[in-house]
Amino acid sequence: QVQLVESGGGLVQPGESMRLSCAHSGGAIRYYAMGWFRQAPGKEREFVAAMPWSGGDIVYGDSVKGRFTMSGDGFKMTIGLQMYNLKPEDTAVYYCAVATKVYGPSRFVDDYDLWGQGTQVTVSA
Repeated sequence: QVQLVESGGGLVQPGESMRLSCAHSGGAIRYYAMGWFRQAPGKEREFVAAMPWSGGDIVYGDSVKGRFTMSGDGFKMTIGLQMYNLKPEDTAVYYCAVATKVYGPSRFVDDYDLWGQGTQVTVSA
């Protein structure tokens, strides 16, 4: 069974940096896009960043643009998210995901059909 596993979450202070990683296990799958989303308590899942599996243009959510950098290797199926200048409002569970039926770096949750279990990121003084 193919699975995505995130790592790298934890507690940081405002202004600090953190890197998240995501890797897959359990066999090969064909997918067309990789993405990061996050969900804070009581809120809907929010788009963070996405990119095509083959690399190329990366799209970011407005709230993280200029502070977060996504990376990925479609052949190795590894995804990274480098987060700089973290703010308390970045506190959330972060999820990596891949889209197996939709082309391009989608911003929409429903376009992704394989998800990791999530990793908690807490930004607090």
